[in-house]
Amino acid sequence: MELSIGILFAAAVLSLSIPSRLRPLKGWILSLFPLGIFIFLLTTIPELQNNGVLETNRSWMPGIGLNLHLLLDGLSLIFALLITGIGSFILIYAHQYMQGYAHTNRFYVYLLVFMGSMLGLVLSANLLLLFIFWELTGISSFLLIGFKHKEENVRQSAIQALLVTAFGGLMMLSGFVMLGLVSGTYEINQMIGQSSSIINHGWYLPILILILGGAFSKSAQFPFHFWLPGAMQAPSPVSAFLHSATMVKAGIYLMARLNPVLGNTMEWQTIIPLIGGATMLIGAYLALTQKDLKAILAYTTISALGTLMLLIGIDTELSMKAALIYLIVHALYKGTLFMVAGSIDKKTGTRNIDLLGTLAYRMPITTVVALLALLSMAGLPPMLGFIGKEIIYEANIQTPNVAGIVTTLGVISNIFMVWVSIFIGYRVFFRKSYQGYKTPSETSFHFWIGPGILALGGLILGLFPYQLGENIIQPALGVIQAEQLDIKLKLWHGFNRVFLLSMFTLLGGVALFLLRHQLIPFFRRVNKKFFDVRFSDMFTGFIDGIMAFAKGHTKVIQHGYQRFYLMVIFLVVAAMGWFQLINTRFWEIEMPVQQVSVYTVLIALVITVATLFTLLSRSRLTAIISMGVVGYGIALIYLIYSAVDLAITQLLVETLTVVIFVLVIFKLPRFASLSSRASKLRDAGIALIVGGFMTGIAMKAKHLELKEPISDFFVKNAPGKGFGDNIVNVILVDFRALDTLGEVTVLMIAALGVVALLKIDRS
Repeated sequence: MELSIGILFAAAVLSLSIPSRLRPLKGWILSLFPLGIFIFLLTTIPELQNNGVLETNRSWMPGIGLNLHLLLDGLSLIFALLITGIGSFILIYAHQYMQGYAHTNRFYVYLLVFMGSMLGLVLSANLLLLFIFWELTGISSFLLIGFKHKEENVRQSAIQALLVTAFGGLMMLSGFVMLGLVSGTYEINQMIGQSSSIINHGWYLPILILILGGAFSKSAQFPFHFWLPGAMQAPSPVSAFLHSATMVKAGIYLMARLNPVLGNTMEWQTIIPLIGGATMLIGAYLALTQKDLKAILAYTTISALGTLMLLIGIDTELSMKAALIYLIVHALYKGTLFMVAGSIDKKTGTRNIDLLGTLAYRMPITTVVALLALLSMAGLPPMLGFIGKEIIYEANIQTPNVAGIVTTLGVISNIFMVWVSIFIGYRVFFRKSYQGYKTPSETSFHFWIGPGILALGGLILGLFPYQLGENIIQPALGVIQAEQLDIKLKLWHGFNRVFLLSMFTLLGGVALFLLRHQLIPFFRRVNKKFFDVRFSDMFTGFIDGIMAFAKGHTKVIQHGYQRFYLMVIFLVVAAMGWFQLINTRFWEIEMPVQQVSVYTVLIALVITVATLFTLLSRSRLTAIISMGVVGYGIALIYLIYSAVDLAITQLLVETLTVVIFVLVIFKLPRFASLSSRASKLRDAGIALIVGGFMTGIAMKAKHLELKEPISDFFVKNAPGKGFGDNIVNVILVDFRALDTLGEVTVLMIAALGVVALLKIDRS
């Protein structure tokens, strides 16, 4: 399985080096990589039918519980087949669609990296590994959504999608860490055995909410749903792959995978159905009033994702069965419709359904493909979508406690979906007027081969659903419910409540379509009056507010005045230092007078007088000489206390400093008074506070013995290990050799710089 993921990442690199003579076949060549993985996955079905698994586990970072643990079972098989199967068709479709775009090599790299990341996500059996692939899908999808980065709205949509999903990802990571602390592992299979203890733990609800934050943001659940329509700014191959069949299903996959660990609780069966039901209804309703074909499909995708989340939240055997079937149904018809929308955009120059029409006569193959997909979206026979809708209704009817509410929401949403399906079919293909910008004609083979196969797949699976239920759905349900289930899919279940609901849905959708001229303006007025605030605008305003706050905060803190930075640093350090000194009662200092020599006192007085003279002098030369007196006085104090090395260093540095000052002084402008009396008093106060703090430390340091002095170590080890009696030299050359080497290196670099400056030809 690592090989499968590695193949896709290797294909991303290979896409950059395909020879020019093979570039006309580039899409086909690259499609062979996911197609090969798809065929391999099909060969594993017999082994997985009896709850078998394919598994690899390699240690990576055992200290934090991160292992390269990959698992192929019934659940991950469904997602892996969708990723690689639809991905193959997307690459063929993109080969033709992306012609005329700049940087197509980059596009293929992004797409294949995303494909590999998504495959790694669904195969991960370790939560930390899953999170790594989760974030890789977010980054690569950001690059794909923002592929046309020269357009401002595209950049905004890409950043919005990245920020929303990344925020959710951080929430999810926090939940994963807490779950790992509770269970003692990040291996999902090991957590299943501890499900009861996890559910009964006090952290269960925070863990669930944090993980739901990641799943809801990735799968565009309310109130995070607003990023998905904006992401439709991406090229159509991206929309067809990321936001109908793969990326937006990551949250659905996560919830299904963690159902045996966190499911079957009141919290699970309350929060998830509530959010899922709201998302289902909101998405279906907002699709009614859109004019952009891709926007309509985006909102119906939101509705479908809400339906899937609702079914997982219901958490019954039947609801899980319905969720898995509808997952496949949606991937087949929505991938088809997004590619059809891209083809129509290419051939007509518009996606505005008010301008489209008569395409059934101009693009017959595309029309047939689209109609098959629309039948499935409407849930009409003989498509697989009809079976999916029937099972969803059956699951809703059997929902514990809230069957009536859930069923009502489902019926209303599906009526809207029927309306939208009929509306798209009529306005785009059969309406007699056409106002597009180009004269349309049938698309090439590249454009309809992928959508055609996906649409036919929905038809064939609808006519012969038994193989799907036995070979694909049943092994996945065994993983989710941790028990063997008998799955039987049929196109006809007889006359019952579910059939009556289906008929009511169809008739309701048709009736609303016939009343569209009255209802659509009404809905638009309702939207303008009650739903005028758009979540995407609120999000943009929130980000702008953060930026404004950061800018104002920066103006106060990072104002650019170095003297204020220094004052803040000095005052904060001095305040903390004084606090510590006072707590340690620094005034209790034993310093006998006889320990202070007369010479030291006299030198200290000279230094004090020279310092005051430096502050008060209005002559630069006099001030420099006074500063030199201070420096030489300190050197004399070093000599009195036998610090010969320090004294020599101080004398050399002070002499060099005075000479440099004297050489530069005559190049400076005349003295000017740039500080007010208040500024001088302020600076004097800060200097006294800092100086007093340093004096207190110096006086207290001699009498604090918090630990054994390090000087004892040097005295003890210098002769034996450093082979020298001069302890200072041994420290510099042996114990601090690297530090000394660094200092020597700095001096050499400075010397080379000086030499280079001296050799500059000034002529």
